[in-house]
Amino acid sequence: MEIDYNNIKVIGFDADDTLWVNETYFRETEERFAELLENYETKNKVDQELFKIEMQNLEIYGYGIKGFVLSMIESALDLSNNRISQETILEILDLGKKMISHPVELLDGVEEVLEKLHQKYRLIVLTKGDLLDQERKLDKSGISKYFHHVEVLSDKKENNYKNLLDHLEINVDEFLMIGNSLKSDVLPILNIGAKAIHIPFHTTWAHEMVEDAHQVNGHLKLNSLKEVLTYLNNQ
Repeated sequence: MEIDYNNIKVIGFDADDTLWVNETYFRETEERFAELLENYETKNKVDQELFKIEMQNLEIYGYGIKGFVLSMIESALDLSNNRISQETILEILDLGKKMISHPVELLDGVEEVLEKLHQKYRLIVLTKGDLLDQERKLDKSGISKYFHHVEVLSDKKENNYKNLLDHLEINVDEFLMIGNSLKSDVLPILNIGAKAIHIPFHTTWAHEMVEDAHQVNGHLKLNSLKEVLTYLNNQ
């Protein structure tokens, strides 16, 4: 199905794993966390418990590294029956600090694409996560100059998008969302009548998985952000 992008005036970009690497660092930290708890449970059990606690805590802490660290500490206490050492708790906190201070690694072609698109379109960032952390990453990335607006959302559901587009006075038929998550960046966008481009990242958080993903239609799926220029820059 050929999709017409001629009416697009505003392009929204997800940040984590669309503009820069993110999930890879979470996975690496989860590996280290499992090693810290190897005397209490198997890696598989540690991974399952951590994910369960994360899901229980989402409404309390939201998305981002800080909530992830708190969930790791809670999981460590549960899995060890509160016998986890103070030293290990400090190591978990240090894992979180290392994640927060990690250099921002832009994905291939990001600046090239933004530099070209911002000459024709109004570009905005629409991301989930911790406000302070996302602002820090955007500042470190060196690409903030390309965006007219940055919004850190508590979630990415239809109402979140609707309310933001209304607030920014963006017509839904003039809006395109680009992101790596079918669940957060594509499905809710299609459901409100806007357009979406899906660019999968090689690693996806289990919470962002979509059952029967192959049945999701009405959007463009690309292998890299660079391919966006083929569909947009020449229109």
